[in-house]
Amino acid sequence: MPPDLPTGSPLFHKKDFQSDQAVRWCPGCGDYSILGVLQQTLAKFTLPREKYVFISGIGCSSRLPYYMATYGLHTIHGRAPSVASGLRIVRDDLSIWVITGDGDGLSIGGNHILHTLRRNFDLHIILVNNQTYGLTKGQYSPTSPVGQLTRSSPDGSIDHPVNPLCVAVASEATFIARTYDQDPAHMGAVFTRAAKHKGTSFIEVLQNCIVFNDKAHEPIVGRENRAERMVFLEHGRPLVWGAEGRKKALRLKSFHPEVVPYDAAKEKEYFVHDETDPLPHATYLLTQLGPPDYPMPFGVFRAVEKPTYDEQLNGQVEDARRKMGSGDLKALIQGSETWTVK
Repeated sequence: MPPDLPTGSPLFHKKDFQSDQAVRWCPGCGDYSILGVLQQTLAKFTLPREKYVFISGIGCSSRLPYYMATYGLHTIHGRAPSVASGLRIVRDDLSIWVITGDGDGLSIGGNHILHTLRRNFDLHIILVNNQTYGLTKGQYSPTSPVGQLTRSSPDGSIDHPVNPLCVAVASEATFIARTYDQDPAHMGAVFTRAAKHKGTSFIEVLQNCIVFNDKAHEPIVGRENRAERMVFLEHGRPLVWGAEGRKKALRLKSFHPEVVPYDAAKEKEYFVHDETDPLPHATYLLTQLGPPDYPMPFGVFRAVEKPTYDEQLNGQVEDARRKMGSGDLKALIQGSETWTVK
């Protein structure tokens, strides 16, 4: 968990985290925004850049480690969470970030991301969701909506899409959030919260692939739609959205969400967001909200504390050393429980 900078005493700037590599994404790609906000976010803390590691798999977003002036690993398809987990166990002094996409993280990497989340390693996962395989030229991905026309679904996708935040809730991840590439301020606030969280933080970023799936999220985050189709989560506050004079709120009736006209005098009747609720029920309900019947929530869905896997494992190792000593690897290999094959 990187410490905050003292107020008014900047040690770093965005440029300190920019590498000397030419950034190679398509002009207009949402990944530029994600990269820039990440660099600005890290500059807020006192942790030096050699204490950060960015680990990725395969995909357009997975090029990000090249563009960070930190340590980085470009690993194999879907396995970045597992590599990051191994690194976390042996290096408790690092801030470890996993960069993945909806294809890399939820298809071939689905099993790896699930177990990283449920074990609660102390690391941060950013999943860039553009609902397509951009690097391999526009096939449908695990998050593509039913009916999406792509090179691999010319008659429309018939797969039911994966909801990334549902996977995180089902795995009981301790920090779950959603943001989008068109709002750097919101994205930066979410990244900052994630960086401070102890445990696995999982952030879905809705991102635009300008070439193969342009404006996929526009029906929700587009300037003309966002007032009615987005709601920003605030801990301890009811869910309220909409343009002035036409605001709406969310109310629960037998745990079924209802959209009602907002009335400040009736706030006690509305569903109030509690990101610290240890039970995942309400968080799961939030992941199910979205057009056409409800707005899509953005912000921090869940932020709870639980022991981390790496701390517990290293604690067991230390206990064993105290009880049995450090051990002798040579003696173990050449001990009595070996045999010779002739």
